[in-house]
Order: sequence, then structure tokens, then C-alpha cells
Amino acid sequence: MTEPANNNLQPQVQVYRSRLVSLMRRGVEIRDALTADSQNVVATESARTWQQDVGVIANELSGGSKAHWLARAFSQAFLVRGEDAAVESVAPSEIIQRLMGVLEQALASLSRADTVGAMLSSSAPSPHRFDFVHSPELRPLLEQAYADARQAFEAGNCVDALLGYSSILEAIVTDALQQKVKGGLRFIDSPGGEISQWLFQARLAVAEQSDLIGRGCARLPEAARNYRDLDEASKSAITEHDARVTGQVLHVVMRDLNPGR
Repeated sequence: MTEPANNNLQPQVQVYRSRLVSLMRRGVEIRDALTADSQNVVATESARTWQQDVGVIANELSGGSKAHWLARAFSQAFLVRGEDAAVESVAPSEIIQRLMGVLEQALASLSRADTVGAMLSSSAPSPHRFDFVHSPELRPLLEQAYADARQAFEAGNCVDALLGYSSILEAIVTDALQQKVKGGLRFIDSPGGEISQWLFQARLAVAEQSDLIGRGCARLPEAARNYRDLDEASKSAITEHDARVTGQVLHVVMRDLNPGR
């Protein structure tokens, strides 16, 4: 009979279990959408974001070690295998299916007392998603805000997820605009005054017009654009789709601001 995991680790185990279950549920939705239409642009972008999130949790549970079985399983999910030798790459829906298997293995391992302690006691290296941000003191704050928003989304808290993603988006766009001003660039059709005083939507518009970012923000939900001014009624109307799209737009803008990422 399997012994229960160490009681001191139970809260952490529950958090990871919740995140894994949420990722598996999202994976099924994205896989089914791509199976129905392999050219589905929204599903394709969702798949990229989902794969990144799977990679994050695999890295955390493997303690950042590439030699760990979970890290190896994640990497192997992207390899062209014997049955796929006739094609140049693996279909996105097939990769999702393989990663679903990785998540299932991780979930099963959290039920075994002999593995859970080792998995959760090792410390993964600090992520570096926001090294492109010019303000060094801002980077750790953004890392924590990102982790909190992602965890909120995976726990089904769409309001906190959307607010978190939106605040990060505003911060990194503001940082990019301020850096350009320091470099002597003047923005055409800007509101004038301090950038920090501009409305969020104005910052996005100027960043697009100046080619700092692409047109990805066109998909940003209205609730995200006005996240600072939402009342309780508006917050209660935020959906999982709103939060997910806001996270996707954030990832797009992060790539725009950090082309080498």
C-alpha cells in the first residue's frame, strides 16, 4: 500500500497537482481544436503557450536537472521517432498528446511517497523570462507576478490571472518606451508628458506605431485594456477565454521585445 506523502509537503503537492490537472484539461481542448483544424491560428498560438507552461512545471518538478526523468520525457516528446520518420516534423496535435503523457507521469509521481519528497525538495534555477527588461530591479518583480498570474489561471482564478498578465504587459511596454526616450527617440502622436502618466491603451498604441511591438495587442480583451478601472461587475464578467488570450498576447509582446528569446 502506498504511504501518503510527507504531511509537510502536502500543500505544495496539492498546488502542483492542481496545476497539472489544469494543464491536462487545457491540453485536451487545444489538441481537439488542432485535430479538427490543423491550421487554426488561435489553437496554434495556444499550443505554443501551453507547451511553455508544461516546460515550466517539468523544470520545477525536475529541480532544473536535464538528467531528471521528467525533463528527459519532456524533451523526448518533441523528437521525430521511427513511426514519424517519413515526415520532417511531428504534428502539433501529436506533440500535445505526448506531453499529456508526460503530465500524467508527473501526476502519478506526486502520489508516491518515495518520489514526491525528492521532486519537491530540489530547487530549480531562477527563471530569466524578463532579462530583456532594462530596469534590473523590475525583473524579479515581473518574474513573481508572472508566476502568480500563471498559478491563478491554472487554479481557475481568471480575474487575478487577467489582472496579473495585464500589469506585466503594461510594465514591459512602459520599460521599452522609456528606454527609447532615454536613447533620444521622440514618439509621433504621443500624449505628451511622462510616459508613466499615459493611459495603458495609449502606451500600447505608441509602442505599435513605433514598431517596438507588433499588432498582437489587437486581440487583447477589453477587460485587459481597462484592467485598472474595472469594477466588481466587470471583474465578475471576466472569462477563462479572456484570461487565456491576455496571457497569449503577453507572450507575443515578450517575443517582440526580446527577439532572441
